[in-house]
Formats: sequence, structure tokens, C-alpha cells
Amino acid sequence: MTRSILKTALKRGALIAAANWQVTLIQATADSLFKLLLAAPVIGGVFLAALAVGSDPVALLTLQSREMAVTIATSLLARPLVLGALLLAIAVVGVGGSLFVFLVKAGTVATLVRSEADAGMIEEPPLRVSAVARASRFSIDHFVAAARGLFPRFARLGLMLMAVYVVSAAVYLSTVMRPQAEVGWTGAALITGAFVVWITVVNLLYLLLQIVVVAEDCSVAAAARRVASFLRRERRHVAAVFLLLFGVVIAATGASLLATAALGLVAFVPFFGLVALPLQLLAWLLRGLVFQYLGLASVGAYLTLYRRFIRPATQAQASGAYGHAWGPT
Repeated sequence: MTRSILKTALKRGALIAAANWQVTLIQATADSLFKLLLAAPVIGGVFLAALAVGSDPVALLTLQSREMAVTIATSLLARPLVLGALLLAIAVVGVGGSLFVFLVKAGTVATLVRSEADAGMIEEPPLRVSAVARASRFSIDHFVAAARGLFPRFARLGLMLMAVYVVSAAVYLSTVMRPQAEVGWTGAALITGAFVVWITVVNLLYLLLQIVVVAEDCSVAAAARRVASFLRRERRHVAAVFLLLFGVVIAATGASLLATAALGLVAFVPFFGLVALPLQLLAWLLRGLVFQYLGLASVGAYLTLYRRFIRPATQAQASGAYGHAWGPT
């Protein structure tokens, strides 16, 4: 029974994400823009550090990562005003870019929730392209209206996530940066592993809260209570879906690293080195799309489990409210 439930959830999630492939492109573009925006003040910090020490910025970039980090940190710490301006720029870009990502994510999750509610038994054989295409519920009008309507709740939830990140990182750094004799290599490794597990659990809860906020059209506080009830009853299925998808992500990451290493070796071969950069850009683009698709497929899988959890009457009521909440269908 459990195996059948997991198969249905994973298959349905993958098909829902494939049917709404447009949101994969939108989400990947938003994340790439955020990373580019965040890189701007960081690169500016390198130039500020180079000017502060009277060095060539290009020469500073050619240093090894540890040596470059030490040089930049030393030069900026000696000039608190410059350091404050850099941190302020990073904070402004980080918060502003995060709000933009939250806005896009609101439209993305709303599109997937609407598609899952209307898709029918899309996962049942025979699998037809036409049936998958009919499950698509993406439209510009609906995406924009849903993003606008859900943004306050998604922004509140996202800022809470950022606060948890900051507090967790502060606790982690204050722990591992103690004297080596006090922590030890084994202790540092255990603390790092616990930190990674904690962040992973936080990200899972954050995703489930997003799904419930949209599916139930409720507040963040109400969604937290419903997620708690959902996890108490469906924790085995949720954990199984998470572990399976996590394994797929690990495998995809390994394949991406191998492809990057292979392209790096090709770059040293005459003539083939000319095509290494376009291939690396293509690999970077495909990697972003694949990971975004896996993330959206997980949304569909968890949503399938949640639809199974709630009562049919509640499901019908939530579907009806959802269908009229954010504009045209």
C-alpha cells in the first residue's frame, strides 16, 4: 500500500511539473537573476579591497580562494566604513532579491496547486502527451494575479525562513569557531552534519507551508497547524518521498560535477577548447532547469499526499475557494 502511494505521488508530481513547464523556466530565470544580483556587490567588494590595498583587482582575483578571502577580509576590517557600505549593499540586494523570488514562487506554487486539483487521474496508464498537456493551468494572467494575492503571506513566510537561516548560521559559526582543542575535528564534523540536517528539515517545512497556504488559502499560522497535523499522520510517506527525491538530487549533482570536470579537461585540448565555454554555459543552463524541475516535482508529490490527507469535503471547499481567489481561470 505504501509503495503504491509513493509511486502515485512521485509520478503525479513529475507529470504536474512537466505539464506546467513554463513555471520551471520562470523559476529558473528568477533564481539566476537573484544570484547575478547578489554577485554584483560581492564583486564590488573585491574591487574595494583591491583599491584599499593598492592592488590590481585582476591580480587579486587570480589568488587562491583562501588567500583572496584573507586579503579581502583584512583590508575591509581595517576600514569599517567601507566594510559597512559593502555589508549594507549585500543586505539590500539580498533582501530585495529574496522578495522578488518569493513573489515568483507564489505564482509558481499557485499554478501547480491549481493544476493538481484539476488534473484528474493523470498518473493512471496509458500515459498520453495530450492528457499531460490538458493538465496545464499556466497563464500569464493567473500567474500574476496569484503572485499578487499570495505575496504578503509568502513574503512573511520567506522572511521567517531568512531569520531562521541567520540565527542558525550564527549558532553554527559560534560553535565551530571555538578553539580547536575545545571542539576537535570530530566535533566540528558532527556539528556541521547536524547543521546540514537542520537546514534540510527547515527547507522541507518551508515548502510544506507554502503548499498548504496556497491549497487551503489560509494564513501562515493556520498553515503551520495543518502542516503539523499532516506530518503526524503522513510522516512516513513524506519522509519516503523526501528521501527518494533527495537521492535523485544527489545523483544529479554528481552527474553535474562529472560533466563539469570533463568539460574542464576538454578546455585544455586545442580546438576543442574553443567550444568548452559554450558547452559549460549550456551545462549550467541545463543543470538549473533540471534542479528546478525536481523541486517543482516535489511540490506536486507533497501536494498529492496532502490532498490524500484532507477530507473530501475540505478538499472540495478549498478547491472552490482557490478557483475564485486570484483572478481568471
